Amino acid sequence: MSRLGVPWISSDAALELLSTQRRYYALLFSHEFAQNFWKAGELMTFQVPTQTFSRAMPDGSVRVVTRKSYTRRSAREDVWRYHLGEMAVAEDPLRYIRRFLRVAEDMDEEVES
Repeated sequence: MSRLGVPWISSDAALELLSTQRRYYALLFSHEFAQNFWKAGELMTFQVPTQTFSRAMPDGSVRVVTRKSYTRRSAREDVWRYHLGEMAVAEDPLRYIRRFLRVAEDMDEEVES
């Protein structure tokens, strides 16, 4: 909260401020949050989405390459920097970070299956 220029009152007040004033991006993109969310050296498993890109071939032609999605594991010390960068360039940063959260709806779906 100090980075937002607002005095700390309580967790509930901080959540209310972030929610009502739509300042959640300030929290999501803070280095302090990223360092604590993606801890250094901890094994993380995450899904890399399908990617399509153009690549110049040795013969000079340009070819469209499509890579299927895959699961990646990471134990880098600066893993938070990687994820912060990926979240910054993601079309929907909230959807990016959701891949790392277990939410009640997902757990309900697992129980029903």
